[in-house]
Amino acid sequence: MKLSKTSVALLLIQLAIVSTITAKYLFQRLTCPHVWTRAAAYDPRLPMRGRYLSLQLVVDGCQSTLPSARAATFPRDINGAVRPGPYAIRPAQPVRFPADLKVMNNRLLAIWIQNEERQNSGLLVEAPPGAPCQDFHLASPVDFFIAEHAADPTSLKPGQELWIEVTLPPKGPPRPIQLALKDNGAWKPLAFQ
Repeated sequence: MKLSKTSVALLLIQLAIVSTITAKYLFQRLTCPHVWTRAAAYDPRLPMRGRYLSLQLVVDGCQSTLPSARAATFPRDINGAVRPGPYAIRPAQPVRFPADLKVMNNRLLAIWIQNEERQNSGLLVEAPPGAPCQDFHLASPVDFFIAEHAADPTSLKPGQELWIEVTLPPKGPPRPIQLALKDNGAWKPLAFQ
């Protein structure tokens, strides 16, 4: 079988494109912040081939304000005055807001984007009714691909939590690196072969 010059040129162009994307992701993995955060299993609905987990990342919204203070309940002292501390969402309805993500003190933080012109560039954060501010989550799930015959780590027993390490690129959603299982305080990285 003989390859034509056009076929070879097309192959080289495709290899260059894939190599550029790979180099970009490797560079970001080396230079961008990494953080471990809790993850919750999410029902996948993507029409993709292969086996993957669709996970919602837990983010800390305590360093952020909300679009409306009426959506939050604040801790109060014995006299009814508001005191500093983590707030919670009122039980009435969920809160959704666009946010920038950043890493501080090994926590993934969500900061509400107040500038209306920048709101489309942020990621959507959801705060379920009654949730404490440290238990908000990203509305868009992160997909983590696993081997076909690997055990499903989302079937958790009492006392277990699923954690995921992610890279936080300058733009776009976090990129998954690896999973770990926290079992009653014991940390166990999960390897999928």
